Amino acid sequence: MPDGCGLIGLCLLSGGTAAQQGARQSTLQPASTQAQSIELLWWIMLWAGVAIFLAVMALLAWALWHGRHRESPLGLTASKNFVLLAGVAIPALVLVILVGGSLLLGRSIASTPPPDAIQVRVTGWMWWWEIEYLDSAGNVTATTANEMHVPVDRPVAIELVSGDVIHSFWVPQLQGKTDMVPGKVNSSWFVATEAGQYRGQCAEFCGLQHALMAFVVVARPEAEFNAWLAHQAEPAPTPTTDAAQQGLEVFEQSCGQCHRVRGTRAVGVIGPDLTHLASRRTLAAATLTNNQGHLAGWIGDPQRVKPGNKMPRTLLSPQDMNNLLAYLGTLE
Repeated sequence: MPDGCGLIGLCLLSGGTAAQQGARQSTLQPASTQAQSIELLWWIMLWAGVAIFLAVMALLAWALWHGRHRESPLGLTASKNFVLLAGVAIPALVLVILVGGSLLLGRSIASTPPPDAIQVRVTGWMWWWEIEYLDSAGNVTATTANEMHVPVDRPVAIELVSGDVIHSFWVPQLQGKTDMVPGKVNSSWFVATEAGQYRGQCAEFCGLQHALMAFVVVARPEAEFNAWLAHQAEPAPTPTTDAAQQGLEVFEQSCGQCHRVRGTRAVGVIGPDLTHLASRRTLAAATLTNNQGHLAGWIGDPQRVKPGNKMPRTLLSPQDMNNLLAYLGTLE
């Protein structure tokens, strides 16, 4: 690795969590209709558990207090029958109510999304997310990675698949987790009710870098979402400077075997589509904030950030690295 990139790479460990700062993953801060139902069930279960605990402790205290002077603790009396029956009946009744509520919630979450839902396919890979937007015929209209944009107050239907091992799609503030199993298509859907950025995470252990397999969901007004989606469907812009043009040549020679940039000769399918890389907020599946320093460090030595990932070190001269960064910066 060139000296300049080596210095940048040394900063990755201290700055690597920057993409995660301020990103909450809490079921108790719902931002969708489905997450609100999950939060309600969570609170019901919590207070039901508290009620069961207090009731059982009260019955236990009552039994200990009233039975301490009895000669035969095994003798069945009306009071002891009451304690036994109440100690069994109260938890059983509460559990029946909770199980019933859970089943009803699960059925609601697993229901068929409305026909006007935005169609998205998410594919889990070790350790990143491929996100494809589909038209009504199921054709891919735009592809991105590790960052899903959705409109507020409109249903989003998600087709969940895996390209290698079992993963699990989970955005606590928007929806419960759904497993992604190789060879099987699962589904999920939600309606975001608040604009904002929400952190998602793979919730099924999938290998060495499972903890760094995250993504972001950006909910925005529908007009802004439509403009974003139309832009994502366009090919990459043509470089307008000498440095960016030379950077495109470096990219096609060194990166195009694995990555795709629509509108160029780079047609790789092993790694993420980078057509609009500069418009994304994070790098390496929400591990790093997307800036030039982190990007240079990631290109120069990706194994420093995520050991075991498929991307090898890219050995470039300082000039080639600068040109490559200039080109990647144009991919808005």
